[in-house]
Amino acid sequence: MRNLILFFIRYSSVFLLVIYITIGILLLVENNPYQRHLYLTSANSVSASVYKTANNVSGYFHLKNINEELAYRNTELESEVLDLRQRLRDLSATEDSLAPFDANPSRYNFTLAHVINNSTRHRNNYITIDKGALDGIEPEMGVIDHNGIIGIVEIVGPRASRIISLLNDQFRLSCKVKGYDFVGSLVWDGKNPTEAILEELPRHSTFNKGDTVITSGYSTVFPEGILVGTVLDGLKDYDENFYALKVKLFTNHEALSTVTVVKDNLREELKKLDAQDTDENNQTRKKK
Repeated sequence: MRNLILFFIRYSSVFLLVIYITIGILLLVENNPYQRHLYLTSANSVSASVYKTANNVSGYFHLKNINEELAYRNTELESEVLDLRQRLRDLSATEDSLAPFDANPSRYNFTLAHVINNSTRHRNNYITIDKGALDGIEPEMGVIDHNGIIGIVEIVGPRASRIISLLNDQFRLSCKVKGYDFVGSLVWDGKNPTEAILEELPRHSTFNKGDTVITSGYSTVFPEGILVGTVLDGLKDYDENFYALKVKLFTNHEALSTVTVVKDNLREELKKLDAQDTDENNQTRKKK
């Protein structure tokens, strides 16, 4: 305490000078309109700079929320596009375009999820997301992002799920080149995480570099027309019985963040029909 008192006594003249200067400035600004205007203008400029900086900082931290909103909106748009495609198919298949049809098929539902674990450097790679059974996730659901195919749900827990990545040699996806009817299987050869092979195409088929590869829709996992990648080159020596294409994937599997899980509401019904057809074929063979 004694040292503090000695400090104030020693520098009392400085403190007194600061007080006088402050009082003088206040009186000058208060009693002179021109000086008051300069002060207020300066103060407003400083305030504006402070507010702008604060806004930039808060905006940076709100980027995650903005990205989430964009991802949700993208999911909604994807659902609308698939519904419109289904309506066009229904109209094309109907002889009379005025015949009644379901105006809102809603065959597919979408659930947004975040990647919490991901591998790309192994032969068999997996992805973990933060949504599970409590969120309606089930095995064999397809997973996509805004660029294209990610994988298929394999194991589901209450609040998390494991996905078989497209970068897994156990993963096979029915695909076709846009504009052609030939359907093949997309597989990963375990080499480059940005490329895959579309195999089992007819030997006589011809395609062009840069053609777009999409899902065929021949499954209850992915809708038809989901983007996969572009053709890099033909691989005629890949298989002596079939033609194959090297495909550049649209999705960057090494930088996954937000993904969408796709549910096909007709999956169970289609499975039952397939099982019924299988049973009928087996019974026919037994009778023969």
